[in-house]
Amino acid sequence: MDKVFPETVNYSIQVKFRSLLEMTKPKVVLLILLTALVGMFLAPVVDRSWLRIWLSLVGIGCLAGAGAAFNHILDQEIDKAMCRTHQRPLPQGKVNSLHAVLFAGLLTIFGFTLLYTLINPLTAWLTGASLLGYAFVYTLYLKRATSQNIVIGGLAGATPPLLGWTSMTGSIHPYPLLLVMIIFAWTPPHFWALAVHRVSDYRKASLPMLPVTHGLPFTKQFIFLYTIILAAVCLLPYLVGMSGELYLVTAIVLNTISVKRAWQLKHDDTHQLAMPYFYFSIVYLLILFVALLIDHALLL
Repeated sequence: MDKVFPETVNYSIQVKFRSLLEMTKPKVVLLILLTALVGMFLAPVVDRSWLRIWLSLVGIGCLAGAGAAFNHILDQEIDKAMCRTHQRPLPQGKVNSLHAVLFAGLLTIFGFTLLYTLINPLTAWLTGASLLGYAFVYTLYLKRATSQNIVIGGLAGATPPLLGWTSMTGSIHPYPLLLVMIIFAWTPPHFWALAVHRVSDYRKASLPMLPVTHGLPFTKQFIFLYTIILAAVCLLPYLVGMSGELYLVTAIVLNTISVKRAWQLKHDDTHQLAMPYFYFSIVYLLILFVALLIDHALLL
């Protein structure tokens, strides 16, 4: 009988740990936490505790990671059929479904309990609702039922600034809802650009993404339309006095570039500009929220 060496066992554990971590979509979670952090620092709190900030980020991050893991679990059959996702841990057999469910469940319990007991119940329930909205309402139903899946389901992923605000104040205010509106408007063109590039994947998986149900030209028109809507929504923080000139200038520059890219994509018959738009939209959101954070610090 072959001996099981400690090195082999350790390697197996490391592979499983990395695979479980990959299921939480760490890069996406980091972007979520950045937008939550902006909500925390914009909240009208005189004395912010760094411990409270870190505990809030850990709780929100755990539930966001759990939502991503549940998404992997529920979509594993679809992932097998798509070139973009067939290398994920579950389709590759690096993690079995039972371990994945236990991992996602533990993250959910830990994150919710932390927020409920050490932060406040409002943040815990709102974060839990976001997890349910993304992992189950969007993944199980909307994604498979309607071409407007990402529009309706996008609300679940737009809540982090509100969660950051409530973690500091324990209450809801119109200001963080403006930031929710920005991410809500940003989400459809961001994912539609990816869907344009991967339309054959979504068609193979029988998912009713907009390019599959309405065609590529129609989708690119909607990307341009939503980019215009996003540019208008981004002006609201400045117009209501929530931010200053630094944010305004940054938003104008970013939206000028974004609208130009959406216009070019709309008239690109090769569809090769879809992924550059997709990647720029990530940088767009990152810079926009960092500018909002810096702008707020300068106004203090």
